[in-house]
Amino acid sequence: MFKIPTISAERLPGLLRSMPKAELHIHIEGSLEPELIFALAQRNGVPLPYASVEDLRRAYAFTNLQSFLDIYYAGASVLLHEQDFYDMARAYLVRGAADNVLHAEIFFDPQTHTARGVAMETVINGLHRACVEAEADLGISATLILCFLRHLSEESAFETLEQAMPHLGRIVGVGLDSSEVGHPPEKFARVFARCRELGLRLVAHAGEEGPPAYIWSALDVLKVERIDHGVQAVHDAALMQRLAHERIALTVCPLSNQKLCVFPNLADHNLGKLLDAGLAATVNSDDPAYFGGYINENFTQVFAATGLTARHAYQLAFNSFEASFASNAQKRVWEHKLKATFENCVEHDY
Repeated sequence: MFKIPTISAERLPGLLRSMPKAELHIHIEGSLEPELIFALAQRNGVPLPYASVEDLRRAYAFTNLQSFLDIYYAGASVLLHEQDFYDMARAYLVRGAADNVLHAEIFFDPQTHTARGVAMETVINGLHRACVEAEADLGISATLILCFLRHLSEESAFETLEQAMPHLGRIVGVGLDSSEVGHPPEKFARVFARCRELGLRLVAHAGEEGPPAYIWSALDVLKVERIDHGVQAVHDAALMQRLAHERIALTVCPLSNQKLCVFPNLADHNLGKLLDAGLAATVNSDDPAYFGGYINENFTQVFAATGLTARHAYQLAFNSFEASFASNAQKRVWEHKLKATFENCVEHDY
Protein backbone atom coordinates (compact mmCIF):
# COMPACT_ATOMS: atom_id res chain seq x y z
CA MET A 1 0.00 0.00 0.00
CA PHE A 2 1.38 3.43 -0.93
CA LYS A 3 2.00 6.04 1.76
CA ILE A 4 -1.27 7.70 2.74
CA PRO A 5 -1.08 11.44 3.37
CA THR A 6 -2.24 12.99 6.62
CA ILE A 7 -5.69 14.44 6.11
CA SER A 8 -7.20 16.88 8.58
CA ALA A 9 -10.41 16.01 10.40
CA GLU A 10 -12.16 18.84 8.53
CA ARG A 11 -11.22 17.46 5.12
CA LEU A 12 -11.70 13.77 5.91
CA PRO A 13 -15.52 13.62 5.40
CA GLY A 14 -15.11 15.00 1.89
CA LEU A 15 -12.53 12.33 1.10
CA LEU A 16 -14.74 9.59 2.52
CA ARG A 17 -17.63 10.68 0.32
CA SER A 18 -15.57 11.10 -2.85
CA MET A 19 -13.42 7.96 -2.69
CA PRO A 20 -14.51 5.04 -4.87
CA LYS A 21 -15.73 2.02 -2.96
CA ALA A 22 -17.59 -1.29 -3.23
CA GLU A 23 -20.59 -2.27 -1.12
CA LEU A 24 -20.66 -5.95 -0.19
CA HIS A 25 -23.38 -6.05 2.49
CA ILE A 26 -26.63 -4.47 1.35
CA HIS A 27 -30.02 -6.15 1.77
CA ILE A 28 -32.08 -4.75 -1.05
CA GLU A 29 -35.32 -5.19 0.90
CA GLY A 30 -33.67 -3.13 3.63
CA SER A 31 -33.25 -0.21 1.23
CA LEU A 32 -37.03 0.26 0.98
CA GLU A 33 -37.58 3.82 2.17
CA PRO A 34 -40.95 4.59 3.83
CA GLU A 35 -41.90 6.80 0.88
CA LEU A 36 -41.42 3.93 -1.58
CA ILE A 37 -43.21 1.49 0.75
CA PHE A 38 -46.25 3.75 0.74
CA ALA A 39 -46.06 4.32 -3.02
CA LEU A 40 -45.92 0.58 -3.73
CA ALA A 41 -48.66 -0.15 -1.20
CA GLN A 42 -50.92 2.32 -2.98
CA ARG A 43 -50.00 0.97 -6.42
CA ASN A 44 -50.64 -2.62 -5.35
CA GLY A 45 -53.59 -2.06 -3.02
CA VAL A 46 -51.72 -3.39 0.02
CA PRO A 47 -53.01 -2.07 3.38
CA LEU A 48 -50.37 -0.88 5.85
CA PRO A 49 -50.74 -0.69 9.64
CA TYR A 50 -49.33 2.85 9.59
CA ALA A 51 -51.20 6.08 8.94
CA SER A 52 -48.39 7.91 7.17
CA VAL A 53 -44.77 7.88 6.09
CA GLU A 54 -43.91 9.68 9.32
CA ASP A 55 -45.82 7.13 11.38
CA LEU A 56 -43.89 4.31 9.75
CA ARG A 57 -40.56 6.04 10.22
CA ARG A 58 -41.32 6.53 13.93
CA ALA A 59 -41.74 2.76 14.19
CA TYR A 60 -38.06 2.32 13.33
CA ALA A 61 -37.11 1.98 16.99
CA PHE A 62 -35.32 -1.33 17.37
CA THR A 63 -33.89 -2.92 20.47
CA ASN A 64 -32.33 -5.96 18.81
CA LEU A 65 -32.13 -7.89 15.55
CA GLN A 66 -35.50 -9.61 15.94
CA SER A 67 -37.45 -6.41 16.60
CA PHE A 68 -35.97 -5.00 13.40
CA LEU A 69 -36.77 -8.14 11.39
CA ASP A 70 -40.42 -7.99 12.41
CA ILE A 71 -40.92 -4.60 10.76
CA TYR A 72 -38.54 -5.44 7.91
CA TYR A 73 -40.73 -8.33 6.77
CA ALA A 74 -43.86 -6.19 7.11
CA GLY A 75 -42.32 -3.59 4.80
CA ALA A 76 -41.49 -6.23 2.20
CA SER A 77 -45.17 -7.15 1.93
CA VAL A 78 -45.71 -4.38 -0.65
CA LEU A 79 -43.41 -6.10 -3.17
CA LEU A 80 -45.59 -8.10 -5.54
CA HIS A 81 -44.63 -7.48 -9.16
CA GLU A 82 -41.43 -7.42 -11.22
CA GLN A 83 -41.65 -3.64 -11.50
CA ASP A 84 -41.73 -3.34 -7.70
CA PHE A 85 -38.44 -5.19 -7.38
CA TYR A 86 -36.97 -3.14 -10.21
CA ASP A 87 -38.05 0.14 -8.60
CA MET A 88 -36.59 -0.89 -5.25
CA ALA A 89 -33.23 -1.90 -6.71
CA ARG A 90 -33.09 1.12 -8.99
CA ALA A 91 -33.61 3.48 -6.07
CA TYR A 92 -30.73 1.89 -4.16
CA LEU A 93 -28.40 1.90 -7.17
CA VAL A 94 -29.04 5.58 -7.80
CA ARG A 95 -28.11 6.27 -4.18
CA GLY A 96 -25.07 4.03 -4.41
CA ALA A 97 -23.77 5.72 -7.54
CA ALA A 98 -24.17 9.12 -5.83
CA ASP A 99 -22.04 7.77 -2.95
CA ASN A 100 -19.30 6.76 -5.41
CA VAL A 101 -20.02 3.05 -5.08
CA LEU A 102 -18.47 1.48 -8.18
CA HIS A 103 -19.65 -2.05 -7.43
CA ALA A 104 -22.41 -3.54 -5.28
CA GLU A 105 -23.09 -7.16 -4.38
CA ILE A 106 -26.75 -7.10 -3.44
CA PHE A 107 -28.40 -9.53 -1.02
CA PHE A 108 -32.00 -10.52 -1.63
CA ASP A 109 -34.31 -12.79 0.39
CA PRO A 110 -36.53 -14.78 -2.01
CA GLN A 111 -38.23 -16.79 0.77
CA THR A 112 -39.70 -13.53 2.09
CA HIS A 113 -41.51 -13.22 -1.24
CA THR A 114 -42.17 -16.78 -2.40
CA ALA A 115 -43.93 -17.43 0.93
CA ARG A 116 -46.40 -14.74 -0.15
CA GLY A 117 -46.95 -16.33 -3.55
CA VAL A 118 -44.52 -14.15 -5.49
CA ALA A 119 -42.64 -16.22 -8.09
CA MET A 120 -38.85 -16.52 -7.93
CA GLU A 121 -38.56 -15.28 -11.51
CA THR A 122 -40.55 -12.16 -10.62
CA VAL A 123 -38.04 -11.29 -7.91
CA ILE A 124 -34.91 -12.03 -9.91
CA ASN A 125 -36.13 -10.50 -13.17
CA GLY A 126 -36.89 -7.17 -11.54
CA LEU A 127 -33.64 -7.00 -9.57
CA HIS A 128 -31.48 -8.17 -12.45
CA ARG A 129 -32.98 -5.68 -14.90
CA ALA A 130 -32.18 -2.85 -12.51
CA CYS A 131 -28.58 -4.07 -12.19
CA VAL A 132 -28.07 -4.28 -15.95
CA GLU A 133 -29.52 -0.82 -16.58
CA ALA A 134 -27.52 0.75 -13.74
CA GLU A 135 -24.23 -0.41 -15.21
CA ALA A 136 -25.20 1.12 -18.55
CA ASP A 137 -26.51 4.48 -17.38
CA LEU A 138 -25.11 5.02 -13.87
CA GLY A 139 -21.69 3.40 -14.19
CA ILE A 140 -22.20 1.17 -11.14
CA SER A 141 -21.81 -2.58 -11.57
CA ALA A 142 -24.02 -4.82 -9.47
CA THR A 143 -24.48 -8.53 -8.92
CA LEU A 144 -26.98 -10.53 -6.85
CA ILE A 145 -26.45 -12.83 -3.86
CA LEU A 146 -29.41 -15.04 -2.92
CA CYS A 147 -29.74 -15.36 0.85
CA PHE A 148 -31.35 -18.23 2.73
CA LEU A 149 -33.36 -17.26 5.82
CA ARG A 150 -31.72 -19.05 8.73
CA HIS A 151 -34.81 -19.06 10.95
CA LEU A 152 -36.41 -21.37 8.36
CA SER A 153 -35.41 -24.99 7.74
CA GLU A 154 -32.64 -26.29 5.51
CA GLU A 155 -35.38 -28.08 3.58
CA SER A 156 -36.88 -24.69 2.78
CA ALA A 157 -33.45 -23.49 1.65
CA PHE A 158 -33.16 -26.49 -0.69
CA GLU A 159 -36.60 -25.69 -2.12
CA THR A 160 -35.50 -22.11 -2.69
CA LEU A 161 -32.33 -23.26 -4.43
CA GLU A 162 -34.39 -25.51 -6.70
CA GLN A 163 -36.65 -22.61 -7.63
CA ALA A 164 -33.58 -20.51 -8.41
CA MET A 165 -31.88 -23.12 -10.60
CA PRO A 166 -33.13 -21.67 -13.93
CA HIS A 167 -31.76 -18.28 -12.91
CA LEU A 168 -28.30 -19.13 -11.56
CA GLY A 169 -26.65 -17.31 -14.44
CA ARG A 170 -27.88 -14.06 -12.90
CA ILE A 171 -26.72 -14.85 -9.36
CA VAL A 172 -23.08 -14.67 -8.27
CA GLY A 173 -23.49 -16.46 -4.95
CA VAL A 174 -25.55 -17.38 -1.90
CA GLY A 175 -25.62 -16.11 1.66
CA LEU A 176 -27.26 -16.74 5.02
CA ASP A 177 -29.15 -14.08 6.94
CA SER A 178 -32.07 -13.34 9.32
CA SER A 179 -32.22 -14.28 13.02
CA GLU A 180 -28.75 -15.42 14.04
CA VAL A 181 -28.94 -16.56 17.65
CA GLY A 182 -30.15 -20.15 17.90
CA HIS A 183 -29.56 -20.85 14.21
CA PRO A 184 -25.89 -21.83 13.83
CA PRO A 185 -24.35 -22.06 10.36
CA GLU A 186 -24.03 -25.87 10.47
CA LYS A 187 -27.82 -26.05 10.21
CA PHE A 188 -27.27 -25.31 6.49
CA ALA A 189 -24.20 -27.46 5.81
CA ARG A 190 -25.76 -29.61 3.08
CA VAL A 191 -27.35 -26.82 1.08
CA PHE A 192 -24.13 -24.80 1.12
CA ALA A 193 -22.21 -27.88 -0.03
CA ARG A 194 -24.63 -28.17 -2.95
CA CYS A 195 -24.22 -24.48 -3.80
CA ARG A 196 -20.45 -24.94 -3.79
CA GLU A 197 -20.81 -27.83 -6.24
CA LEU A 198 -22.83 -25.51 -8.48
CA GLY A 199 -19.97 -23.02 -8.56
CA LEU A 200 -21.68 -20.32 -6.51
CA ARG A 201 -19.68 -18.02 -4.27
CA LEU A 202 -20.44 -18.41 -0.56
CA VAL A 203 -20.92 -15.87 2.25
CA ALA A 204 -22.78 -15.95 5.57
CA HIS A 205 -23.82 -13.67 8.40
CA ALA A 206 -21.94 -14.71 11.52
CA GLY A 207 -20.73 -13.01 14.68
CA GLU A 208 -23.16 -10.09 14.67
CA GLU A 209 -25.13 -11.08 17.77
CA GLY A 210 -23.96 -14.70 17.64
CA PRO A 211 -20.71 -15.93 19.24
CA PRO A 212 -17.30 -16.36 17.60
CA ALA A 213 -18.11 -20.08 17.33
CA TYR A 214 -20.60 -19.21 14.58
CA ILE A 215 -17.77 -17.63 12.57
CA TRP A 216 -15.67 -20.78 12.94
CA SER A 217 -18.64 -22.85 11.73
CA ALA A 218 -19.28 -20.57 8.78
CA LEU A 219 -15.65 -21.00 7.71
CA ASP A 220 -15.12 -24.68 8.46
CA VAL A 221 -18.58 -26.16 7.84
CA LEU A 222 -20.10 -23.87 5.22
CA LYS A 223 -16.71 -23.02 3.62
CA VAL A 224 -17.67 -19.39 3.11
CA GLU A 225 -15.32 -16.88 1.51
CA ARG A 226 -16.53 -13.81 3.42
CA ILE A 227 -18.09 -13.21 6.83
CA ASP A 228 -20.95 -10.74 6.99
CA HIS A 229 -20.65 -8.64 10.16
CA GLY A 230 -18.12 -10.71 12.15
CA VAL A 231 -17.56 -8.06 14.83
CA GLN A 232 -17.70 -10.64 17.65
CA ALA A 233 -14.45 -12.13 16.32
CA VAL A 234 -12.52 -9.82 18.68
CA HIS A 235 -13.46 -12.11 21.57
CA ASP A 236 -11.41 -15.01 20.13
CA ALA A 237 -7.69 -14.36 19.62
CA ALA A 238 -7.13 -17.50 17.55
CA LEU A 239 -10.01 -16.57 15.27
CA MET A 240 -8.63 -13.07 14.81
CA GLN A 241 -5.28 -14.51 13.80
CA ARG A 242 -6.92 -16.84 11.30
CA LEU A 243 -9.07 -14.12 9.73
CA ALA A 244 -6.01 -11.90 9.33
CA HIS A 245 -3.78 -14.66 7.99
CA GLU A 246 -6.30 -15.95 5.45
CA ARG A 247 -7.48 -12.43 4.48
CA ILE A 248 -11.11 -13.39 5.03
CA ALA A 249 -13.09 -10.22 4.63
CA LEU A 250 -15.60 -8.96 7.19
CA THR A 251 -18.46 -6.88 5.82
CA VAL A 252 -18.97 -4.58 8.80
CA CYS A 253 -22.07 -2.34 9.11
CA PRO A 254 -21.45 0.35 11.77
CA LEU A 255 -24.82 2.12 11.84
CA SER A 256 -26.64 -1.22 11.84
CA ASN A 257 -24.52 -2.31 14.80
CA GLN A 258 -25.44 0.87 16.64
CA LYS A 259 -29.13 0.73 15.78
CA LEU A 260 -29.44 -2.90 16.88
CA CYS A 261 -27.46 -2.24 20.08
CA VAL A 262 -24.48 -4.43 19.18
CA PHE A 263 -22.50 -1.27 19.97
CA PRO A 264 -25.00 1.15 21.56
CA ASN A 265 -22.37 3.89 21.39
CA LEU A 266 -20.76 4.24 17.97
CA ALA A 267 -17.60 5.54 19.64
CA ASP A 268 -17.13 2.03 21.06
CA HIS A 269 -17.25 0.32 17.66
CA ASN A 270 -14.35 -2.07 17.07
CA LEU A 271 -13.81 -1.32 13.36
CA GLY A 272 -10.43 0.29 14.05
CA LYS A 273 -9.40 -2.63 16.22
CA LEU A 274 -10.24 -5.05 13.41
CA LEU A 275 -8.19 -3.06 10.90
CA ASP A 276 -5.24 -2.60 13.22
CA ALA A 277 -5.20 -6.38 13.81
CA GLY A 278 -4.73 -6.85 10.05
CA LEU A 279 -8.25 -8.03 9.22
CA ALA A 280 -9.79 -7.25 5.83
CA ALA A 281 -12.70 -5.28 7.22
CA THR A 282 -15.01 -3.26 4.98
CA VAL A 283 -17.78 -0.70 5.61
CA ASN A 284 -21.32 -1.27 4.37
CA SER A 285 -24.88 -0.08 5.01
CA ASP A 286 -26.78 -3.37 5.67
CA ASP A 287 -30.39 -2.09 5.71
CA PRO A 288 -29.93 1.65 5.13
CA ALA A 289 -33.59 2.68 5.05
CA TYR A 290 -34.04 1.28 8.56
CA PHE A 291 -30.67 2.05 10.12
CA GLY A 292 -30.29 5.73 9.32
CA GLY A 293 -27.77 5.88 6.51
CA TYR A 294 -26.34 4.61 3.26
CA ILE A 295 -22.69 3.75 2.83
CA ASN A 296 -21.27 7.28 2.99
CA GLU A 297 -23.18 7.96 6.21
CA ASN A 298 -21.69 4.79 7.66
CA PHE A 299 -18.21 5.98 6.74
CA THR A 300 -18.56 9.55 7.96
CA GLN A 301 -20.34 8.74 11.21
CA VAL A 302 -18.08 5.90 12.35
CA PHE A 303 -14.96 7.90 11.44
CA ALA A 304 -16.23 10.93 13.36
CA ALA A 305 -17.11 8.79 16.37
CA THR A 306 -13.93 6.71 16.55
CA GLY A 307 -11.19 8.95 15.18
CA LEU A 308 -10.24 6.72 12.28
CA THR A 309 -7.88 8.32 9.76
CA ALA A 310 -7.24 8.54 6.02
CA ARG A 311 -5.05 5.46 6.31
CA HIS A 312 -8.02 3.48 7.57
CA ALA A 313 -10.24 4.94 4.85
CA TYR A 314 -7.91 3.80 2.10
CA GLN A 315 -7.59 0.34 3.60
CA LEU A 316 -11.36 -0.07 3.97
CA ALA A 317 -12.03 0.94 0.36
CA PHE A 318 -9.16 -1.20 -0.92
CA ASN A 319 -10.46 -4.16 1.07
CA SER A 320 -13.92 -3.71 -0.43
CA PHE A 321 -12.59 -4.12 -3.95
CA GLU A 322 -10.26 -6.98 -3.04
CA ALA A 323 -13.04 -8.88 -1.24
CA SER A 324 -15.53 -8.50 -4.08
CA PHE A 325 -16.37 -11.32 -6.47
CA ALA A 326 -15.33 -9.25 -9.49
CA SER A 327 -12.49 -10.29 -11.79
CA ASN A 328 -8.93 -9.49 -10.81
CA ALA A 329 -8.60 -7.23 -13.84
CA GLN A 330 -11.64 -5.21 -12.77
CA LYS A 331 -10.33 -4.97 -9.21
CA ARG A 332 -7.09 -3.43 -10.48
CA VAL A 333 -9.06 -0.79 -12.41
CA TRP A 334 -11.03 0.19 -9.30
CA GLU A 335 -7.96 0.18 -7.07
CA HIS A 336 -6.19 2.48 -9.53
CA LYS A 337 -9.11 4.93 -9.26
CA LEU A 338 -8.92 4.71 -5.48
CA LYS A 339 -5.20 5.50 -5.43
CA ALA A 340 -5.74 8.41 -7.79
CA THR A 341 -8.40 9.86 -5.50
CA PHE A 342 -6.02 9.85 -2.55
CA GLU A 343 -3.13 11.26 -4.59
CA ASN A 344 -5.40 14.06 -5.83
CA CYS A 345 -6.45 14.78 -2.26
CA VAL A 346 -2.90 15.88 -1.47
CA GLU A 347 -2.96 18.47 -4.22
CA HIS A 348 -6.40 19.98 -3.71
CA ASP A 349 -8.44 21.14 -0.74
CA TYR A 350 -12.12 20.34 -0.57
